[in-house]
Amino acid sequence: MKTYWTPWRIEHVRDLAPTVKGCLFEPPGDTSFDEKYLLLYRDDIVLVLLNRYPYANGHLLVAPLRHISSLTELEALENQALMEMLQHCVNILTTHYSPDGWNIGCNIGESAGAGIADHLHFHIVPRWDGDHNFMTVLADLRTIPEHISQTFNQLLPDFLKLLSRKTNQTK
Repeated sequence: MKTYWTPWRIEHVRDLAPTVKGCLFEPPGDTSFDEKYLLLYRDDIVLVLLNRYPYANGHLLVAPLRHISSLTELEALENQALMEMLQHCVNILTTHYSPDGWNIGCNIGESAGAGIADHLHFHIVPRWDGDHNFMTVLADLRTIPEHISQTFNQLLPDFLKLLSRKTNQTK
């Protein structure tokens, strides 16, 4: 029998997760990355967060900086930046995790399943053949084999390269 150690999820499982002050997609400060908030990337248009309660290793959240709730509110530049960032995220995750497939999408509105309905965001969830197991089906519990800090540290250098390229392009 294998043991899966996922201690950071216990707050979620027991419904004891700390409440976030303000909007999850508006972490305080103006830094480009911050492990405390699982912020992997922030520029002047978009940000990328590692999901604190992932469905799978590498589950990312991509959102515009601007606090909007619908695709129809996006400006053209935001729309382009979001789509480009989704592509970058897929490339980065492919490099590190080699998934067999993807769930990429957004839930708009509470009735559509949005946990945070007032700030538009996309989920990127890498998937592997056979990644549903009895724990998810019978216990309503997911097992994540890599510690979230390790995932953050593994992905951060790639997002820093994106920031560096963007900085060099604007000079």
